[in-house]
Formats: sequence, C-alpha cells, structure tokens
Amino acid sequence: MERIFRTLAGLLALTFTLIAAPLAAQGDPEVPSGSEPYVYEVEALNTGLADPAEPLELDTPQALVESFFSAAEAGEWERAATALDMTSLSAREQAMEAEDLAAMMYEIANRSIAVSWADLPDRPDAVDTAASNKNPMAGAERRHISLAHLQLGRRTVPVSIARLQEPDGEPVWMFSRQTVGNLPELYERYGPTDFELSLPVPLRQQAFWTLAWWEVIALPLVLMLAFIAAVLTYKAVGAGKKRFDDESMAGVILRAVQVPLTLLALAGSFALMRNVLFTLSGPVEDILGPLQLTLIVIAIGAIIVTAVEAVLDLATDRNARRIEEPENEEGRDFYTQASAVRRLIIVLVMVAGLGIVLVQSNLTQTLGFSLLAGAGVLGLIIAFAARKVLGDIMASMQIAFAKTARIGDAVQYEGQWCYVEKIGFTHLRLRTWDDRRVMAPVSEFVGSSFENWTKQEPALIMRVPIYLDHRADVEALREKLMSFVEDDDDIINKDQAKFEVIDHEPKGMLARACVHAKDPKIGWTMHCRVREFLLKTAAEMDAAAGNEPAPAYLPREREVQMDLTMEEQKD
Repeated sequence: MERIFRTLAGLLALTFTLIAAPLAAQGDPEVPSGSEPYVYEVEALNTGLADPAEPLELDTPQALVESFFSAAEAGEWERAATALDMTSLSAREQAMEAEDLAAMMYEIANRSIAVSWADLPDRPDAVDTAASNKNPMAGAERRHISLAHLQLGRRTVPVSIARLQEPDGEPVWMFSRQTVGNLPELYERYGPTDFELSLPVPLRQQAFWTLAWWEVIALPLVLMLAFIAAVLTYKAVGAGKKRFDDESMAGVILRAVQVPLTLLALAGSFALMRNVLFTLSGPVEDILGPLQLTLIVIAIGAIIVTAVEAVLDLATDRNARRIEEPENEEGRDFYTQASAVRRLIIVLVMVAGLGIVLVQSNLTQTLGFSLLAGAGVLGLIIAFAARKVLGDIMASMQIAFAKTARIGDAVQYEGQWCYVEKIGFTHLRLRTWDDRRVMAPVSEFVGSSFENWTKQEPALIMRVPIYLDHRADVEALREKLMSFVEDDDDIINKDQAKFEVIDHEPKGMLARACVHAKDPKIGWTMHCRVREFLLKTAAEMDAAAGNEPAPAYLPREREVQMDLTMEEQKD
C-alpha cells in the first residue's frame, strides 16, 4: 500500500513539473546563476602597466566605456590604457605602446562609432533584461559584445569588448585583444588625416554626431566645389560635342553621356575630396557612404547604357531605309537581336549596380534598412512598383527573340501602315508612311493580334475596289485591266491578277481588282495606279457609250421629278 502511495506521489510531482515548466518559461526571463562567472580566463592582464592610482571602473560594459572616455578626454592615456586587453604584446611593448594604443582607441571610438548607451548593459554578466522572451539570448550571460563593425580593406572587423578574469582575480570588461591588435590598421584608415592634424585644436573638437567643427564647416564647401566640378564637366562635354556633327558617332555619344558624366563628376569629385580630407564613419558615413556610392554607380551605369543606346540608335537610323528593303531579312534579324541584347545589357547593368550598392554600402545594417528588409516591406514595395515594368521588359524581350515584329518590318497597327523603328522596354516606335511616329505599348503586341506584312515574305496582294453601274460591261473592263497588268513592271505574278464582282447594292455593284506586289512600299503606289486606271477607263467607256438607254459604267444618283402642275391640279 505504501508503495502505491509513493508511486502516486511521484506521478503527481512529475505532472506538476511538466505543467509548471511552460508557465515559468512564459514569465520574465531569469538570469541563470552558477558557481563560476561566464568569462574568458587569462593568465595575466597588462603586466607591463603600473596600477593606476585611481583604477577605471571595468565591472560592467557601460562602466568600461564611460570610464575609458572620461580618462581619454582628460588626457590620462596611461590610465585609459588599462581598459585595453594587450595580452598579445610583451610587457616591454605594453609599456611603450600603451598610451598610443589608448589614443588610437579613443580616436576610433569617438569618430567612427556611435555608442548607444541604452544598448550597453550595466550589469557585470551583461544580461539583457529588456530582451523579449522570444530572443534566444534573453536572460543569458555574455562575455563578448560587438560595439560596431568597421570596413578594413576587403574585410569587416569588429570593435568589441570582452569579459576577462585572471586567476584569483575579479572579472573585468576590457576592449578585446582582437580589437587592440587591429588598432594600428583601423587608425590608419579611420584616424585623422595629415590635413586635419595641421588644423588648430579648437576646430578639431567634436561638434555633434561624429563630426568635428572643421568638418561641419568644410562639408558644405566640398559640396560646392563638387557642384563647380560638375558644371565645368557639363560645359566641357557641351563644347566637345559642338566640334562634331550631330550625325557623327563621337557627337552622338557625347550628347548621350553629357548628363551621366556630369553626375559622375559631381559624385566622384565629392568622394575624392571627402576621402582625402575627411575620415568619416558612424552615422555620417552610413548616410554619405551609400549616397555617394549610389550616385557613382548610377552615373557609371548610365554612361554605359546611354552610350550603347546611342551607338545602336545611330546605326539603326543610318540604315533604316536599307533595313526596310524587302530582301534585307538578315539586316532586320540582326538589328532586332542587337536591340534585344541592348535591353539585356541594360538589365544586367541595373542588376549589377544594385548588387554593388547593396554589398559595398552594407545598407542592410544602416538607416533602419534591415527593419524593412526583415519585415519584407521593402520587397513588397519593390515588387509592386516594378511588376508592370518587369512585365513590359519581358514582353519586349519576347517580341525580339520570337521575332513577331522586327526592326524594319512593315506592320498594320490600328488601321495604319507603319514600319517598326525601335523596340524599347515599354513601347515600340512605329513610323507611318507620312513619317509620323506612333508609340505602341509592347503589351499590346504580345497580348493582341496585329498584321506583319514582312514576317515570311514581303510580297502581298493589293485589293482595289471600285463601284460600277449595274449595266456596266465587266468583261470589257476586265480585258482592259489585264492589258494594264501586263504592261506594269511593279506587278508580279501577272497570271494571278483578277477582276471580280464581289457585291452589289441598289445603287450599283462592287467590283474588286486583285494584283500582286513585290513589297508593301511598292504595293501602295501600284495600288493607287490601278485605282486611277480603273476610274479613268470606266469614265472613258462610260462617255463612249452615249446617252441612255446605252450601257453605263459609273453609278448615277437619279432624281424622280414630279409634275408640280399636275400635283397642284390634284390639290
């Protein structure tokens, strides 16, 4: 019996544990406790340095950074150096380099890192008590915290602090050994330039953010100089293109790249002066760096795209009439495929430029960009904004590679006879017979039917209708038309020419001549000549027939005249 009660008590205890565990997990995160602190154990710390009279407070991350800044701003470099883990250096090297390393650390932290005091824990174990219970690090002790990441050559290095402990010593927070080892290279990259060191000390004092007073004054001046460089570039290119004819290759290219070159001069000169005179990082670099890189990438991409567009457009315009010749099938295929390759180059340049900007500027970690990307908002915005453009791009590529409409093809679009002049991303440029330009959306050419008169072969049948009187001698008119066909050099397949009555109305009958033309351009002029001949011949035959009731050829409007006198008598 006693054994049964023990079993039931064990089951109840197990059940209570299983129920209580999830409930406890849903509450506030608890700080794990243990007999040993969570630290990096080291044999000795900074044996080459003497103990300062007033030691820094290194028991928490926030105390470390605050006390280090206080000592550095007071010029107490030897005291500030005790916040650096220099165990990778010998005792002699520590004594010789401590003050320089402390000055480097302060300069980099002060200029290149925007320290968020709210994110620095003020607990020895660095537990983030404000973290959500969904955060895997909630309630966990930490012995390493990254304050920032700085670009150093082709790699990114962290600026971090670590919790260290000597044997029988108290745990302390210090700038990590890896960070101290990278200080000389970081200082060379992010430290003050020779120009800055030559300025008076008051101008080198910090104004706001990570900007010094001289930088606040110099940045607008540099921007103004960049605008001057851009204006001079624009005028120089403008003067250069005037030396060439508008139809020359050099003139067309200079005219196309004038604005992109101006933008490149603006962004490039600003970047050059900024990199030579300034050493910026932190929030200012997060803004100016991506903006500067984006403008440079846009300018270079625009130069490539506009130059390719200008060259291909010039080649197409120069050979437009030759491309439209019916026998020039290879020319139409070549220029159509070149147009498709041009659009493919543009897409690749855009994608490559976007990739360069995203990778080099590290946008996903600056300006809150990561919040948008993480939530998927940015992707939705881009997808919604670009869906129509991407659809048109794919449609234009489909037209080019499927060759449903080639450059130089004759097409019938909305009742107009046109030649395809250009296949763009969103529109086709069509030239009508009277040299007007029709801009047709590519989506219509993909989603609806249209007539392409030169898809297979340019030859086509021209139909010439004419209205005749019911009493007209069709056979006589047919014989005269066949004689005309035999003598006309533009008409091909002469044995297939026809003249038939295809309809009739109360006022007359509708006849139609069908003759073959070599291509649409010749066919139109031939079409007009056939109509003129039929009208002239019908009129001559009609006049030769004499008055009524002799046969008539052209239909007449007849009026029935009433004898008004008889009507009046009836009234």
